[in-house]
Amino acid sequence: MGLRKVSVVAVLALSVAACGQSSSGGGDTIELTITQNAIAGGKNAKSAEYITKWVIPKFEEAQKAKGKNVKVKFIPSGVDDEQYKTKLSLDLKSGKGADVLDIDGIWMGEFVEAGYLKPLPADSDAWEGWSQIPEAVQGLATYNGKKYALPVGTDGRVLYFNKTLMTKAGLPADWQPKSWQEILDAGAKLKAAGVPVPIQINAGTAMGEATSMQGVLPLMAGAGGEVQKDGKWTGAGQPLKDALGLYQKIYSQGLGDPKLQQEAKGRDKSFAQFAEGKIGILMEGDYFWRGVINPKDGVAKMADRDQTVGYAMIPAMEPGKGLRGQDFVSMSGGSLRTLNPAAKHPKEAFELLAFTLSADGLRAETGKDNVRITPRADVNKEILAGDPLLTYISEKVLPLTAYRPPVAAYPQVSTALQEATAAVVSGTSPDEAAAEYQKKVEGIAGGAGNLAS
Repeated sequence: MGLRKVSVVAVLALSVAACGQSSSGGGDTIELTITQNAIAGGKNAKSAEYITKWVIPKFEEAQKAKGKNVKVKFIPSGVDDEQYKTKLSLDLKSGKGADVLDIDGIWMGEFVEAGYLKPLPADSDAWEGWSQIPEAVQGLATYNGKKYALPVGTDGRVLYFNKTLMTKAGLPADWQPKSWQEILDAGAKLKAAGVPVPIQINAGTAMGEATSMQGVLPLMAGAGGEVQKDGKWTGAGQPLKDALGLYQKIYSQGLGDPKLQQEAKGRDKSFAQFAEGKIGILMEGDYFWRGVINPKDGVAKMADRDQTVGYAMIPAMEPGKGLRGQDFVSMSGGSLRTLNPAAKHPKEAFELLAFTLSADGLRAETGKDNVRITPRADVNKEILAGDPLLTYISEKVLPLTAYRPPVAAYPQVSTALQEATAAVVSGTSPDEAAAEYQKKVEGIAGGAGNLAS
């Protein structure tokens, strides 16, 4: 047996060492199924290829080495995310569907509350991968203190800036603000240097969830708050008012473009403007680096990206005032891989789940052409070595990040947040916008008494 095969078998053995006895009956064939919203030649084709060409044959081979006859079938899908979610919901509700399945992290709480998912088996805590996943990232797979899945991948938000414009404004090329005031001060210098849009932080409803994830939520975290605490919405607390106050300063002082926040394709326009050297500072996720200004195949290519674009962590309002007393903050999203409670062979199903997220597996999945931030620090250290931004997010940002609450009402709350930022950018005071947000959240929560105190 070659070294590679030994490695794969060893990973499987380590990952499930404490997962109890086999759920199979002797030498009978154990049939497992796994599904994702991925399909060969279509949506997420590389993920589908990974499952069919690497996971299934390697997993079956590893199981055979343990004396088990396991057969795995991949159930592809290539539909809109909401259609995929609906199909999963119907399957889980009726006790059907694949044994191992992928969900968006934002769906987890809704699925748990509906009774569609159950906590992972207690002995799954012995999975070797947990020791490689930062505690903050583990939070993506946790609901009410219990783990319901394994994180598949994640991302992070940072401040991007144009080094050429910063130098022109007398600012350092390795700029790292330590407070919101330092961001405003940099914006004022960029404005004085003739930069058309000194600061771009998404606002308004036209940008949708991008306003929440690349705008108001990181700012709330920077003021020490979050939209939900202990299962209750927080309403118009001081962190929201502080976040809206920063929006007011940026747009009332001419440091941002209020019209850009209202255009139907304002976010795309902001991408193009940054690539053209018209925006000094922009808050975005790592997708912006990988998929927008990527000099090879980005939607707004920057041939000189690696030389011209700098990045910095998002500072708290003041040092130590961020969420969990942090000096810097971020927000992340991500997907999860979990078990169907109706799986006939739960032990082997978890083994398959863990196998897909083993170090060997993630190395095989990402390869040279599919580099992304994985949940595992050991893999990231290896595969991200050639990408400074992704390495930066993996090492610096993920340990301090936060996630959206994975509950059904979140989209409504997110829209209310977007509307609050839109109001401030249009001239409404932060207090007035926060008060209106409070009314909307009370309606969503079923009354003021259901909000966090």
